[in-house]
Amino acid sequence: MASPSRRLQTKPVITCLKSVLLTYTFVFWVSGIVLLAVGVWGRVSLAVYFSLLDEKATNVPFVLVGAGVVVVLLGTFGCFATCRGSTWMLKLYAMLLSLIFLIVLVAAVVGFVFRHEIKTNFESNLNLALRNYNVTADQHSEAVDTIQRTLHCCGVQNYSDWEKTDYFAQRGIPRSCCKSQDDCSVDDLRDPNKAKLKVFVDGCFFLVTSTMESKMSVVAGISFGIACFQLVGIILACCLSQYITNNQYEMV
Repeated sequence: MASPSRRLQTKPVITCLKSVLLTYTFVFWVSGIVLLAVGVWGRVSLAVYFSLLDEKATNVPFVLVGAGVVVVLLGTFGCFATCRGSTWMLKLYAMLLSLIFLIVLVAAVVGFVFRHEIKTNFESNLNLALRNYNVTADQHSEAVDTIQRTLHCCGVQNYSDWEKTDYFAQRGIPRSCCKSQDDCSVDDLRDPNKAKLKVFVDGCFFLVTSTMESKMSVVAGISFGIACFQLVGIILACCLSQYITNNQYEMV
């Protein structure tokens, strides 16, 4: 049995660790809300771009939303485990934090490795959307119009890409490419030489990928920061569990 002075030294450490871990858990819980919000924001702000990607790529925002929900639930469990001072619950909390950390890390690495494949896939789908433009009036045609109007671009590499499409033979370049809707007639859009002065000449591919990369870098940065923050929780939970175990052993 340990001396009373030793036990008196251990209890303040446990109390301090509990306070720090509770503070951490609250911040971690808030980070789950942030992750949830980032997932929703990514889905809304990048929806038009995701519509021209494969289904797997469009699941990224939903993954973030799911991760945010898990973090919120795990944060609640961590708060309960810390207040109870249960060693097995604290160890389980640390294990779950480690598991989520590894999942986020692997997801980040996979996303980085396959980023070029995503670009290639987007370029291919954008070319396909141009060839089938306004044929079925589907969401891809609407996405092309939205991208061209929003980013002030036209075609994939440049405005001349439209000359290879069936739509150009019928109506010329789409009005979504026009610099000014008031000064852009049908005759202008059917004549490539006149159209060059009336429409945006730069292609959309480079602008879209740049926009996506800038926004996805925000998403990736927040996600990676939250993942690294979990290391603090793992260390705190393990230390608190160890101190509680030692204190119980000293009282025997």
